[in-house]
Amino acid sequence: MSTELELPFRLDTQLTEVMRLRVQSLQQRGQKRQDGERLLLPNEAVYRLDFSKQSLRFSRWMVQLAQTGRLTVTATSQLWTPDLTNLMTRQLLEPVGVFWRVPGDASDAPIQCYEADAHEFGERIAELAKVRKVMYFLFAFADGCSPETVDCSIAFTQS
Repeated sequence: MSTELELPFRLDTQLTEVMRLRVQSLQQRGQKRQDGERLLLPNEAVYRLDFSKQSLRFSRWMVQLAQTGRLTVTATSQLWTPDLTNLMTRQLLEPVGVFWRVPGDASDAPIQCYEADAHEFGERIAELAKVRKVMYFLFAFADGCSPETVDCSIAFTQS
């Protein structure tokens, strides 16, 4: 019998701040980013997902948006070591998860998403969980969405 395990995405305030300082430092010095470097945009934050188990199968996304808006979740590859290197565009994984609520949606209406991409994305995360204890993600907030209005977790079954 398999049991479901819900893992919450947690804001990594320290890593988000380090990445914001990198942008600020480049701007203050009038320098450009490294070739292929991915700088953090003002509407983005770094989140982490900690895996307590490694043998997982994707079950479902659990995303709540308290108001209208769009959340885009992008995973980083296992090759990115945030304490040692800058994030490079080649270290961003596809597909991404895009979740949204439009004006006029009832408060209890399900969150909309590109289901095939979201499912493939969840399966990819489960695959990476086999070799990782933690993964980092870029959360991009748009159209009225913000970290304060989002609650995001992912459910797996343990195999």
